[in-house]
Amino acid sequence: MGTGNTFRTLIIGGSVGGLAAAHELRAAGADVAVYERSAGRLRARGAGIVMQPEVAALLDRIGVGAPGVSVELHERQQLHLHDAPVRYAAPQLMTAWDTLYRVLREPLSEVCYRLDSELNRVRVEDNEVTAVFTDGYTAQGDLLVGADGIGSATRRLLHPGSHPVYAGYVAWRGLEPESAVPDHLLDLLAGRFTYFGADGMQMLCYLVPGPAGERTEGSRRVNWVWYANVADRDLPPLLTSRTGNRFTYFLPPGDAHGDTVGRVTACAETTLPAPFAELVRISRVFMQPVYDLPPVRMTADHAALIGDAAGTVRPHTASGTSKAFGDAAGLAEALRGWDPSRPLPASALENWEAQRLARLLTLSDAGLELARRSTLGIPTACHYFSDR
Repeated sequence: MGTGNTFRTLIIGGSVGGLAAAHELRAAGADVAVYERSAGRLRARGAGIVMQPEVAALLDRIGVGAPGVSVELHERQQLHLHDAPVRYAAPQLMTAWDTLYRVLREPLSEVCYRLDSELNRVRVEDNEVTAVFTDGYTAQGDLLVGADGIGSATRRLLHPGSHPVYAGYVAWRGLEPESAVPDHLLDLLAGRFTYFGADGMQMLCYLVPGPAGERTEGSRRVNWVWYANVADRDLPPLLTSRTGNRFTYFLPPGDAHGDTVGRVTACAETTLPAPFAELVRISRVFMQPVYDLPPVRMTADHAALIGDAAGTVRPHTASGTSKAFGDAAGLAEALRGWDPSRPLPASALENWEAQRLARLLTLSDAGLELARRSTLGIPTACHYFSDR
């Protein structure tokens, strides 16, 4: 059992959602330890992140202002195949996954952060939860928090019948150093959120901080994402790497098969505006299929789920990261002041779960509507990258 007002929390998942949970729960009186299944340095499961209030609030609390880790945009512009761009004022702050990861990780240097820790089993005995990992390592605490993403091992253990469902389209991505992008493209893209839409596809682009958080001109990165409908039968070859490895949720940069890169470049040349086609051609592309993971109960016996582990939202809402941060903040508030010698605050946890599930459903519905408007995941819309 924990001692005093300190409750021991095992956080499964060491990405930005897990780190947010670590910060929030420590502030609420927890002694935290983080367990990440990756064996080495985490690869960014995305690139650009739209700064949202939940993220900015946590950054402020740890003494890092949102503007200091973001690139400021001033306009939005829509590209067309043959006409001039249409522009309007739209101030926005943009950051990146690795930027957030770094500023959240550094203040937790004294916290246990164990890599190569894949959760295998969870058991609860005498109000103590034990996490058992595949390498035989075990950890005990008063609460376990699953922040391990769409492929959540925690979720599989708590809700074994719940599985992600492919949404019918993928997100091709690129993240290139500003210094490697031609000046004429930077003149068009810098300071702007740029987008293009056509039947069965949508592409957007904006600049984000450099790999070490650099925000000065010339040291930032150009981030783009290209959503495109891909039939379920055509997905496996696209997720097969140049070495024959088959990925499920993320095809990392540099791993795409040469044939796949050629197909992506060729499709860009024939379907995208010339600046976007050029950007794709000079980029080291990577890819994420879009999946739906329906929500389930976020609480269980001495356990809770947050972020994508608790259910996904479509990326068009730009809310996946902020939802995880909001989940973490609300969970910490529900547990604030809890003494582990007493029962868990069931009423506060039930209220937290109800509020966050309602938020998840609202965001999920909004994301589905945004995808529908862009004909993404629509069976009757155009599909791409088929060899049939």
